[in-house]
Amino acid sequence: MQGFLPMSRTEMAKRGWDALDFIFVSGDAYVDHPGFGAAIICRVLEAHGYRVGVIAQPDWHSTKDFRRLGKPRLAFLVSSGNLDSQLSRFTAAKKLRRQDAYSPGGRMNCRPERAVAVYTKRLRETWGSVPIIIGGIEASLRRMTHYDYWRDEVRPSILLESGADLLIYGMGEKQIVEIAAELHAGVAIAHVQDVRGTCYAVPNRDYVWDYLELPSYEKAVKDKRQFAEAFRLEYLEQDPLRGRRLIQQNAEICVVQNPPALPLTTAEMDEIYELPYRYTWHPAYDKAGGVPAVAEVKFGLVSQRGCFGGCHFCAIVSHQGRIIQHRSKESLLAEAKRLIALPDFKGYIHDVGGPTANFYEPSCSHQLVRGTCRGKACLSPPCENLCADHKEYLSVLQSLRALPGVKKVFIRSGIRFDYLQKAEDDFLEVLCRHHISGQLRIAPEHVSNRVTRLMGKSNKSVYLRFVQAFEAMNKRLGKKQYLVPYFMSSHPGSQIEDAVELAEFIHERGYHPEQVQDFIPTPGTLSTCMYYTGIHPLTGEKVYSAKTAEEKKMQRALLQYWLPQNDAIVRRALYAAGRSDLIGYGKKCLLRPKKREQIKKRRKEKGI
Repeated sequence: MQGFLPMSRTEMAKRGWDALDFIFVSGDAYVDHPGFGAAIICRVLEAHGYRVGVIAQPDWHSTKDFRRLGKPRLAFLVSSGNLDSQLSRFTAAKKLRRQDAYSPGGRMNCRPERAVAVYTKRLRETWGSVPIIIGGIEASLRRMTHYDYWRDEVRPSILLESGADLLIYGMGEKQIVEIAAELHAGVAIAHVQDVRGTCYAVPNRDYVWDYLELPSYEKAVKDKRQFAEAFRLEYLEQDPLRGRRLIQQNAEICVVQNPPALPLTTAEMDEIYELPYRYTWHPAYDKAGGVPAVAEVKFGLVSQRGCFGGCHFCAIVSHQGRIIQHRSKESLLAEAKRLIALPDFKGYIHDVGGPTANFYEPSCSHQLVRGTCRGKACLSPPCENLCADHKEYLSVLQSLRALPGVKKVFIRSGIRFDYLQKAEDDFLEVLCRHHISGQLRIAPEHVSNRVTRLMGKSNKSVYLRFVQAFEAMNKRLGKKQYLVPYFMSSHPGSQIEDAVELAEFIHERGYHPEQVQDFIPTPGTLSTCMYYTGIHPLTGEKVYSAKTAEEKKMQRALLQYWLPQNDAIVRRALYAAGRSDLIGYGKKCLLRPKKREQIKKRRKEKGI
């Protein structure tokens, strides 16, 4: 247990603690690694002198586990974990998943649905008026009125549903330190209303000044255009430098969203990642075989945060923002040396990246002074001020490769191939020469121009140029390395004809994707707003979305048309799209005809 934050009274006693300042209640198992949000927040608080304990995956059916560490002096902190609890439990088809990678042994049912609200209500039942602060991805993306795909309904702010006192959105380190200082100074939680990156509730707008008002929850429920307008206004105010305070009335209560927290400086990020993490799960999980999610991140390095890629189905812009924040080379090398010293390190650093690995620098110099451009994309399409530069990132990679004990440094985070093609440096060569193990995973997502535009992704021609450059580079280097593209089905805007177009492309390129992601409308994304409302909130255009189980199944099956189990549904899809010409013996055909289809075709040819 040495070095881990306490999870029991016994562990508290070993530290000589009879009470805690903060208790973090998490939907994940306790893993003391900077890839886990709970570990970061707890270690940051510890570094500022607070006593912190963890209640991980409590049994929510009673109040027993919520009493485990007693009453905190300052507050309970609540998070569902690294994933939205609904997403961790259910697939796009709303079926239960088979494994929860953030639970001991991968077990399911270790956390409830809508964990943040469930935990908060149990804490309130147990401890009454003790301050409760919610945060993490689930709270962050549900901070205002949002669409819930799993219940197919519009829901109010999770701050109100849970009954918490304060909501932290975004990554949270700056906010929690400022909040802790105010609580420690004796400020009541109801009066902590001036912290950036937080939401709180007041009776009405008369309690707030200098704000932008969103359509109310009641209006958003009744009118999809009002929902889209509320989303548009919130989406355009995500920037920490120019974003405004927002309010939204929910019946008799007004939810206030303060502007986003300011970006972390390089020095601040370095401090966070140099805290004394143990880089593994708490020993309590040893008998269960540990926590599977650790394997993906244990020997990886987080080099940056934020993403200006602009993918509309991604929630990063609403959580980490568009401004890139990165660590110094020295900090990354220091952490790499700590990883090398671990007994199970085999010589391989698994990743050096963030939401997008090759975004190590801001997209342009203006962002750090005036923020990101309101309503304008950085990359899709490329802005004239885009500065595509890998030089600092390449320097980091070179230094990591040179460390004694390192055999290979991989890049597993997403690579933006459109950004890569804009850079005038040696990144593609270095990538192919040193940082791939036979395969590079990339995400073109789709090839239909209509769909890629609505996704906020580059089009097919940009992808094909990258494929050509990648193949040429590997040929020059004498390497046999391959691209593994990811594709998404049923994204808003994708009709059955678009899915057929993508299937034809997959067939033409000889791809056989093992995994296909069916679009999941998660809270807080632009794509989810389009899915629910049928409206692009930034342009007002109408957008079609596949919503029936049959059509979603057809679109998904088309991307794996060669699988025997997909034969019947793919045939139905091709007939529905009027593309029976793709059933036959020609080079472009996806399926071979059955005897009945052959007879029909011959009769048609003979005019019978």
